Amino acid sequence: MPRFFVNENQISKKDNLIRIIGNDVNHIKNVLRLKVNDDIDICSKETSVSYYSKISEISEKKVVCKIEKVLEEQKEPDIYINVIQALPKADKMELIIQKTTELGVKEITPINLKRCVVKIDSKDEPKKLQKWKSYAESAAKQCGRNIIPKINSICNINNVFEILKDYDIVFVAYENENKNSLKHVIKNINKKDVKIALVIGPEGGIENSEVEFFQNNGAISVSLGGRILRTETVSFVLTSILMYEFGDLGGRI
Repeated sequence: MPRFFVNENQISKKDNLIRIIGNDVNHIKNVLRLKVNDDIDICSKETSVSYYSKISEISEKKVVCKIEKVLEEQKEPDIYINVIQALPKADKMELIIQKTTELGVKEITPINLKRCVVKIDSKDEPKKLQKWKSYAESAAKQCGRNIIPKINSICNINNVFEILKDYDIVFVAYENENKNSLKHVIKNINKKDVKIALVIGPEGGIENSEVEFFQNNGAISVSLGGRILRTETVSFVLTSILMYEFGDLGGRI
């Protein structure tokens, strides 16, 4: 059953109706080709409450749906993950947003580090962020999530700690780390509902000075093994492992 996200003010509990507007109208009419009386799953962006509904009206500018029942199923993992991703080349950020959204991350924060090849001007940032947010929403719809991950503004190593101060653990993926393996470190994490930030460098790797800066501010550098992974692979591997250990991809070993 297709899922769509709406603002809370589009949900009228008085008359038991939800009104879908904007680009989703075209998607419902011309891509999915849904009709009146077809089933549809609608989720509030503000409350994360989902509603099983039936389409009651389709027009050029809106799709009106009648609420049949509130869906109790919760599809969000207990663990809270923020992927602090160094700006990658080409369209890799779109891929990272799509796949980490499917895996269950709650936030994605682009960061500009020294070895980032991509440079985004401040005047181009709003357009780029809007594009990334649309990828997150599309992926959240596809995989049936209760929330759309938050896409933060691009930060740098100096102001990222305003975000990281609220996290229980900050991991920095570092290819030259020879002491702390991720497998070893996560054995000591027993806290439920833990908030974890994952710092992932660009294609050229994260510089030693940057790693030291993170370490001096409480972060833990970790190794993912003897092979050097692509930046987009690191985000998938780290998120998958942590979701398996603390989330909803399986139980702890």
